[in-house]
Amino acid sequence: MVVRVDLNISLDGVAMPADPSPENPMGEDWGRLVADYMATKTFRERVFGDTSGAGTTGVDDRYAAAYFEGVGAEVMGAAMFGLHSFPDDPDWRGWWGDEPPFQVPVIVLTHREREPISFANGTRFEFSSKSITDAVTRARDLAGGADVRVGGGVSTVRAALAADLVDRLHVAVRPVILGRGGRLWDDLRGLDTRFTVTSEVAESGVVHVTFAR
Repeated sequence: MVVRVDLNISLDGVAMPADPSPENPMGEDWGRLVADYMATKTFRERVFGDTSGAGTTGVDDRYAAAYFEGVGAEVMGAAMFGLHSFPDDPDWRGWWGDEPPFQVPVIVLTHREREPISFANGTRFEFSSKSITDAVTRARDLAGGADVRVGGGVSTVRAALAADLVDRLHVAVRPVILGRGGRLWDDLRGLDTRFTVTSEVAESGVVHVTFAR
């Protein structure tokens, strides 16, 4: 069992684009950042429910498939769940409707107390005001020996990396320059020295870089 992270980032290290809005809650340039990931067969099937077989099937799809494999629990920040848009709505159940793609227990870091939310497909959101270390420990307990994924957003991932909780970090570096937004690498100088680093270039031009213990 490992604690792992998968993120899409730009050439200049932006993992969370700037200027979120009700129309673009993940930021104005989110589509540019994740275009190749969203084009994969796996993403279309797992997130959009498209079982037609459409989508790319090369290197990007292999990493997309690995994203969903072997995960027993997840940790995410309040923004990834969507609490920043609906902070006072007790009925808000997250971005993903009635079939969230996680299908495992998810620990959501937040300062607001909320009751757990369960879905028929196995996804269960629990809300915690404790530290990232406590959240990962709880996720380990829930994972049943499978992997724990720290899903995002970027501040949650950075906190997990700073606390040395991550065993494997995969970043899909898309060849775009966003210039502003939440950057992954700030204040993580020397992070690469804690891991073995490998890379692979996809047909799309995305560079998949993996940091593994």
